[in-house]
Amino acid sequence: MGWELAVIAAATIGFALFSGRLEGTPITPAIFFVGVGLVFGTEALGVFDLPPTGESVKVLAEATLALVLFADASRIDLGTLRREYAVPARLLGLGLPLTIVAGALLASLLFGSLSVAEAVVLGVMLAPTDAALGQPVLAERRLPSRIRQGLNVESGLNDGICVPLLFIALAFAEAEAGEIGDAHAVRLVVEQIGWGIAGGFAGGVVAAGAVVLGTRRRLIAAAWLQVVPAAGAALAYGIAAPLGGSGFIAAFVAGMVFGAIRRDEGGEVTRLTEEVGDVLSGVTLLVFGAVLLSPTLHTIDWRIGLYAIASLTVVRMLPVTIAMLGTGARGPTVAFLGWFGPRGLASVVFALIVVEDAHLPHAGTMLSATYATVALSVLVHGVTAAPLARRYASWFESHPAESRPAMESVPAEAHRLRGRLPTTEATTT
Repeated sequence: MGWELAVIAAATIGFALFSGRLEGTPITPAIFFVGVGLVFGTEALGVFDLPPTGESVKVLAEATLALVLFADASRIDLGTLRREYAVPARLLGLGLPLTIVAGALLASLLFGSLSVAEAVVLGVMLAPTDAALGQPVLAERRLPSRIRQGLNVESGLNDGICVPLLFIALAFAEAEAGEIGDAHAVRLVVEQIGWGIAGGFAGGVVAAGAVVLGTRRRLIAAAWLQVVPAAGAALAYGIAAPLGGSGFIAAFVAGMVFGAIRRDEGGEVTRLTEEVGDVLSGVTLLVFGAVLLSPTLHTIDWRIGLYAIASLTVVRMLPVTIAMLGTGARGPTVAFLGWFGPRGLASVVFALIVVEDAHLPHAGTMLSATYATVALSVLVHGVTAAPLARRYASWFESHPAESRPAMESVPAEAHRLRGRLPTTEATTT
């Protein structure tokens, strides 16, 4: 064993030491960990000697995403979502598909060698947003509650929604490249999604049942109560994967089932899962910087740089603008929603899936574009999150309440923010 573990541990302790002072500053956890990874990566100090396709990198990234998918899905109240669907439904139902299409079209224009299916794969890889990278935005309580909760729900659900879309796109990209037949591609998609849903339902029911039964009959200790959700995510993944299903779909479905069954019980039981997921996300970003991004930097040309910039701007902001037409939302609100679509963990793991499981002729270009976009997003969204959230909140408060459109001023029911207890949102309007 080399010095990799020591660097990861020291970086984690170092950030934890100053984390209170760094809150609200441009130095976000993502910027810190990616930066440390670059410094100790293969192209700098060379401390990390892990292959990008190594089992340790894959296991870390996949375990992290599974926990995050479970935790994010479990905190979304589907009943509340049905009543407060305006912003999330538009961002997910219209904005997300348009973002994928826009990303695919741009990829086809800039990277002419990509097939149509490969361009769609790249569009899906960079469509999900990362709540952790936008945490300062979600933490700004002066924001209009509908906007804040809209971004909260979007980031909690879009990565889970994109997982089956990725497998569908990958299957047809491999079929188009001649790696597999069309019938085999369809069968793979059905198995990935079908067994993923089945495994997720089973894992979610078992975990939620244990929490409900253990709590009502006072069988379970408080410390072990916090362990059950993480074990539920692992159970769902462990059931689906051997059957040929997607462990990520399973973890996401398990989280939704878990949240739906135990929501009326009250209390907070996913805090440990979320906190472990957040720490592992930081470690994953460190490894991303050291092992994936560092050796890719020399492959980034003007086309990849342009794609990364466009992916964070026009590819995201134009679909959001279209999705918000007719809502009455004012220009700054639409721009704010459009800008805060940071790319992070899900895109990194999707890239690893492409490396590990797919055999696409132009995977190198797709990976370079993904890594460059994530790195740029970590930087620009990290630097702008807190100041732009404060500036937008000040702009919103500067207008009299009677002049605000209902879209922005009507209070929204709260979905719990990642790592935070439920709170009323009425004070944010």
